[in-house]
Amino acid sequence: MDGGTDIEGLIARVALRDRAAFSALYDATSAKLFGVCIRVLKDRGAAEEVLQEVYVKVWNRADRYRVTGHSPMTWLITIARNAAIDRLRATRPETEALEDIAVAAPGPDGEAAAIAASEARRIRDCLAELDADRAAAVRAVYLEGRSYAEMAERLAVPLNTMKTWLRRSLISLRECLSR
Repeated sequence: MDGGTDIEGLIARVALRDRAAFSALYDATSAKLFGVCIRVLKDRGAAEEVLQEVYVKVWNRADRYRVTGHSPMTWLITIARNAAIDRLRATRPETEALEDIAVAAPGPDGEAAAIAASEARRIRDCLAELDADRAAAVRAVYLEGRSYAEMAERLAVPLNTMKTWLRRSLISLRECLSR
């Protein structure tokens, strides 16, 4: 496969239930999506199971893919990442944080790793400037994948208040990171 256009074409053919296209899509993308699953789950067997679920979802949802200018791999990676996180949530105790999930391109070099560590430190420092409950809500929603409703219930605030907290917290984070 060469680039996103070919993958977009395969996804379009999969939406028409073209089995050959599905096989070609699998061949072209399964290694990358398996990498995403294994980075999240850290277990080869579970990653293999989730990868199978991912391709069932792709088969069933290919008609929902729309060419938007974003990479078709982004769509596929999002499906894989979300499926892996869902599996992780189902198997991990509630109290364990999912902050160790960092899905990016495979293997950053030393310089990229140093830059990423520096950025992670800046984000942690900016999160520390938020009120504790708002920082916890940001972590839960954006790092752990919790829903707004779940966090509103957990922190005993109305849903619209939770949405406002998160929106304002993201604005504060953006301002802090731009300093």
